[in-house]
Parts: sequence; structure tokens; C-alpha cells
Amino acid sequence: MDVKSKVLALKYRPVVFEDIIGQKIICDTIFNSIKNNKTPNAYLFTGIRGIGKTTFARIVAKALNCKNQVEKLCKTELCDSCLSIANSNNIDVIEIDAASKTSVEDVRDLIDLSRYGPTNSKYKIFIIDEVHMLSKQAFNALLKTLEEPPMYETGGGLKFIFATTEIKKIPVTVLSRCQRFDLSRVRSEELFKYIKKICELENGNIADDALKLIVKISEGSVRDSLSLLDRALLSNENDKKLQLSDVQKIFGYFDKSYLIELFEHIFNADQNKVIKIYRNIYNQGVEPKIFLNDFLEILYYLKNINYFEKDSNNFDLNNEEFEKIKKISNDLNNEILILFWQFTIKTLEELNLVVDQNISIEMFLIRLLHIRSIKTQTSNDSHNVELKIDNQNTLIERKKKSEPINQIKNIIQEKDLKKPDIKNKVEDIKIKSFNDLIKLCNTKKEIKLKYELENNVNLVSFEHGRMEISINEKLEKDFIKILSTKLLEWTNERWMITLSKKIGEKSKKEYEADTKKKLFEDAKKTEAYNKFLQTFSDAELVEIENKDE
Repeated sequence: MDVKSKVLALKYRPVVFEDIIGQKIICDTIFNSIKNNKTPNAYLFTGIRGIGKTTFARIVAKALNCKNQVEKLCKTELCDSCLSIANSNNIDVIEIDAASKTSVEDVRDLIDLSRYGPTNSKYKIFIIDEVHMLSKQAFNALLKTLEEPPMYETGGGLKFIFATTEIKKIPVTVLSRCQRFDLSRVRSEELFKYIKKICELENGNIADDALKLIVKISEGSVRDSLSLLDRALLSNENDKKLQLSDVQKIFGYFDKSYLIELFEHIFNADQNKVIKIYRNIYNQGVEPKIFLNDFLEILYYLKNINYFEKDSNNFDLNNEEFEKIKKISNDLNNEILILFWQFTIKTLEELNLVVDQNISIEMFLIRLLHIRSIKTQTSNDSHNVELKIDNQNTLIERKKKSEPINQIKNIIQEKDLKKPDIKNKVEDIKIKSFNDLIKLCNTKKEIKLKYELENNVNLVSFEHGRMEISINEKLEKDFIKILSTKLLEWTNERWMITLSKKIGEKSKKEYEADTKKKLFEDAKKTEAYNKFLQTFSDAELVEIENKDE
């Protein structure tokens, strides 16, 4: 491929360790290990996409086999070994995509190939990209060769170089046989300098603010940043300088100042302006999901702006936006921001259920206005009304005087349960123990509740008006809600039922089963049973009954 026709990510791909950005410690470690001839049997590079895993693998392969040694690793005038590795036609350096060759047979072919020494190089090297895609059997087939690779007459041996984005999918037995290198995301400032340098080499005319947006979108991935830069350069047909607004249109992003202004109007409860600003943003071609993610980002800064500095290198906010957010945050409390955050996350989940996502966003903004207005009205209320969100994402107002809320409850109990009519109540039922509760369920014909209490409830503690049970996945989802309602109806008192991480007692059915088992074991040890077996050898004990003297 002609160099001029290559995409930027390939055209400016690093060829020596010095070219790699953001991974200096790893580069120095590998360089020194090769220089001192203390190389591992297998290298494992892991990290996000486009961070340089495969590039590292090829540079390590070049460094191991370069005719000029690692200190003078070829950069411009390549030796035969480095040139063939760069062109992917070196017969001693075999590169495999594990996504397409996942079976144990493919690995066995590699092991068979490893028996033959290198032809023109010191080391025979297998580079396996996306190694996590190998099957369990394929990994097992590799273990012996990984631990004790063959040595060759050339003085070198067999080396494996793995690359993966899913380190958790690789068996521990393989990880323990590799020298692992975790490639970190490239810092924003360093990535900005890098793409700015490439932009100048390509005679690109792009403003710094626009380049910073590219860095932000790439999320620390070098390949992503170069791909986005390539797209921006192709979009600039004339010599006009690409500004931030131009790049925002290209990538479907919008000016954050609009979003900050939107927040100001939300907190001022101005619905018309809120909807107008959002529609302007939507008309710019911004996707609802991108809007909500940026909305969450501004919420995050409103909550934590005091922990950041103006000259932060994350390129998320300019100085003017920084000052605006800081000013808005001074008049807000954490509770309203957390409520907004919960509603935003819920709306993100709901987007896939709605055909017209734009309508869903507008209703979301109206709901936020409603929350804000309620909170403003109640902030000076002497009754101190508290706002909560239940599991159905509905707003609940509750007065602290009428209901205790400073105790840990299951979320289903947050719903405001109506008390039964006391006038029609004949007597108050007292429940003194867990067994009393089970008997009451039986009396009230609540068979489902009785079944759950006997089979799936592990009791931690029980006292009047309060019950603590351990977490049990077998319990029905509505169990606590139904039990709370029934207890309120039967006793005219609100009971607190909490889930605990503590290991509770055995369920009643488990206890009964253990008791019965012990009875059987004790019965089989009795003299009467043994005498009975002597007469009837094929007899079997099937039931035990306790009878009075």
C-alpha cells in the first residue's frame, strides 16, 4: 500500500520503542530485559482498544530478532528481519488472530510447528492477537509449551506474545506463565500533543479546541484519536481552519455552554426555555443517548466542581464553563443532584423501549422541572418533607413527623401503605415469635406466605415490630411487600423487615428435615431395630412416630 494512501493510524504506527506514547515504563522494562538477555517465555499485553497492544507485540518481535541488536533497533533503514516483520512475511514470526482460530487443533498445529527451529532469526515467535478468544481446550494445550518452550541451535528459543482486551477471560494457569503488561489510557495532554504534531505533518488546519474535542471523544485510545483526526482532515476540503463548532457537527457533539444554560433554566423552573434549548440541540443532529451522557457529565461536575482545577488536562470544560458550573453549584444541595442522576440513568434505560426517543427526552426534562419545583416549595416547609425515588421511579413525598425514615428498610417498604380502618378491628393480634407468625399465616389462609416463611426464610433476629432475615434468592420478589402489608393489616402496626448479609438460621423445613434425619440415625442404633434386622434382613425403616408412655 502506498504510504500516502494509508490511514493515519497505519501511516504513523510506531516502529521502535521511542515512538510509543504514554507507556514509557513498559517500554523501558522490555528494552532492559532484552538488552540483558532476561526475556520471559511469554509476553501478555492488555488494555483498551487502540492503545498499542499489537504494535508492542511487533516491536518486541523486531527487538528480539533485529540484526543490529535492541540498542540500535532499526527505524528507517530496516534490516532483512525487521523489514519482513514489518511486512508480515517473516517465516519465523507467525501472527495469528485468535478470533478466527480458536480451536485446540489450531493450537496443536502451532505446537507442532514449534518443533522446528527458526530459519533466518534467533527466536521463533508466535504473536496471538485477541488471545482471550481461544477455547478452554486450546489454552490447556498451550500450558506445557508455555512453561517449557523448546530451545534451538541458534541460541534462542520460542517466544509467545499475547494481546487481549479481555484479561479476565484468560485462565489463571496461562496468566501465571506470562509476563503481564497493562497498557494504560494515554493522558489527554500527551495525546493532544501527539495528534497536533501529526496534524502539522499532514498540513492540517484545525484549531486546538477542535483537537481537544477529538482527544476527549477518543477516551485515551491512540488509534481512535487518529481515526477521528483523519475524518476531520477529510472533511476540510478548503484551506479554512476547522473550528470547534465544525468538529462538533462532524462528530455529532454540541457546545456544552448550551447544556449549562439548560441547567440554569431547569433550576429556575422555566419550562419554555428548557424545551426550546433542547430542541435546538436536537436539531443539530445530536442523538438522545449522547445528550443524556453529556447531561450526566454536567451533573457530575455540578456535584464535584470544587475538587477540580481550572487548568485540568481532561479538556472537558473551558474556563468560562468552569466558572458557570461553579456558580450554579453554590445554590444546589447534593440531594437534588442525586435525584437528577437517578432519573437520568432511568431514562437511559427507557430509551430502547420508546420509538420516538426525542419525546422521551422532553418528558424527562419536564419531570426534572417538576422535581425541582417540589423541592423548592418544600425546602422551607416546617414539616420537612423528604423526596425519595422508589423502585418504580416515581416521586414520593413523605413527612418525617408521620413516618420514621432514618432506619434501613427494604426499598419496597418505602411505599406509603394505608392503615386499615381501626373502627372495624375487633382485636389486636400479638405476634411474639417467628412460629407465631407462621401459625397466623395458616389461620388467615395465607398459604403462599406460609410456604415462603417455612421454606425460604432464614431468620437472623425476631422481635416485636421488627424482623431481620438473610438474603435468599429463592424468595419471591414481592415477598417483603406482601408480608409488610399483611402484618400492618393484622396487627395495626407497621413492621420493619430488613435483609441482612448475615447467615441466618436454617429454615423451618430444613430444621425439620435435620431433626427427622437424626431421629432415623438414632433409631437405627437401637437394640430393637438391630434385632428386627436379624429376623427380617431386607427390612427398611421408613417412618418414625413419637408416642406417649
